[in-house]
Amino acid sequence: MTATPWCHQSAICTLPSVALASAAAVHQTVVGPMVRFYRDAKPIHPTHLLDAGQSEADSIGCVEVLATVCSIVLMVLTLPISLFLCFKVVQEYERAVIFRLGRLRSGGARGPGVFFVLPCIDNYCKVDLRTVSFDVPPQEVLTRDSVTVSVDAVVYYRIRDPLNAVVQVANYSHSTRLLAATTLRNVLGTRNLSELLTEREAISHSMQVTLDEATDPWGVQVERVEIKDVSLPDSLQRSMAAEAEAAREARAKVIAAEGEMKSSRALKEASDIMCESPAALQLRYLQTLSSIAGEKNSTIVFPLPIELIGPLMNFTSSLGVARTQGPVPPPPPTMVPSSSTSTSSPQADPGHQAQIE
Repeated sequence: MTATPWCHQSAICTLPSVALASAAAVHQTVVGPMVRFYRDAKPIHPTHLLDAGQSEADSIGCVEVLATVCSIVLMVLTLPISLFLCFKVVQEYERAVIFRLGRLRSGGARGPGVFFVLPCIDNYCKVDLRTVSFDVPPQEVLTRDSVTVSVDAVVYYRIRDPLNAVVQVANYSHSTRLLAATTLRNVLGTRNLSELLTEREAISHSMQVTLDEATDPWGVQVERVEIKDVSLPDSLQRSMAAEAEAAREARAKVIAAEGEMKSSRALKEASDIMCESPAALQLRYLQTLSSIAGEKNSTIVFPLPIELIGPLMNFTSSLGVARTQGPVPPPPPTMVPSSSTSTSSPQADPGHQAQIE
């Protein structure tokens, strides 16, 4: 068994004492004051927080005042060059939103006309109030009746509130474009293909209302939405064309049948009227002759009234019957008695006898 050196034994013996001493020092310097702090601490009143916020605002206000004074001094020292940097012009269709040390200045947007900014501490952003239009890229949409179509549109919008357009959204133009594309898909997904083809105005109005409500917090007003083109698959176009052609043919047949029925009814009514009034038939004959004469024909064939040729036809028919039956025999002679015939002899007059025979 080897003996431990004396120096090592003394070091091992002193370690517990050093640890106890350090722990006591930490308790005295750190733990003790913290316990006394929490023991003597009073509850925080809300007014204390308000006072702290007020003091922070006062400190920010002091910094702003100091920066403003320094900017004015710098502007005075650099006259007249600084005047070109301090005065800005806003057009009639524009508004300027001014920030001073990152905070929005009171008074709203500036313009139109000239406004004043302090160099180094003021920056501004111009907003165009004119109506802007953009095209929505073609969107592949699945309609409610499971038909895939490609639809594109055009959107018209303008800035209604310049402050919200700058403060509430990073890029109002890009955000409006993305929202228009998603709204187009959502609205068209709730419609049938027939509604999409026949009710474009109603769909455009629905998209305009939805977009306007969504962009209202950004200060953007959507004025109009128009659907430009609806692209259908080739197979669907062929089937729709065949269906439309069949429907047109059926409709044409129905119309032709209705026309024939109406014309037959009109002819029947006209014939009834002419049968009741022979004068109407004569007038019709005259009208037909006048219309034929107007065509400048060399040969005109027109019928004669039945009343005129009826007796002639009856006489002709009677003549035909007589010819078929042959000649009519003469009537037999009549016998007249005479006294001479009874007294004379047969040989007295041979001619007379032959005539009797």
